[in-house]
Amino acid sequence: MDLNAQWLVGFVDGEGCFHIGINQNKEMKLGVQVLPEFTVTQHQVDEQVLYGLKDYFGCGVVRKNHGKIKCYRVRGHQNLLTKIIPFFEKHQLKTKKRIDFVKFRRVVRLMEDGAHLESEGLERIREIKNQMNLKN
Repeated sequence: MDLNAQWLVGFVDGEGCFHIGINQNKEMKLGVQVLPEFTVTQHQVDEQVLYGLKDYFGCGVVRKNHGKIKCYRVRGHQNLLTKIIPFFEKHQLKTKKRIDFVKFRRVVRLMEDGAHLESEGLERIREIKNQMNLKN
């Protein structure tokens, strides 16, 4: 599938999500794990688009989400830093999703600096996460 950057931006504006998960994990220093995730969902009849995204970015996975919904997901920190974030810095989103992207990018960069391993940094990440994906 031949995707171009501007089509991809519009598609992600409509179907994508930049999400920060904070999950309990006793093996982590602070008892939680921070999981940044870029996701695009689509009904299974159009899953070829999700595989097109995977090919375009050269990373991520396509998985069943729930029911007949599939998702393209990128969680790997290096892939987020070197592929997903630079793409959306160069090709800016047009909707309010751009605000979530900027917050997402801030969290990924805080994690790169190890902030998620210290109480103060984790609290900053929680504050940013709580301001994301609001239905205002």
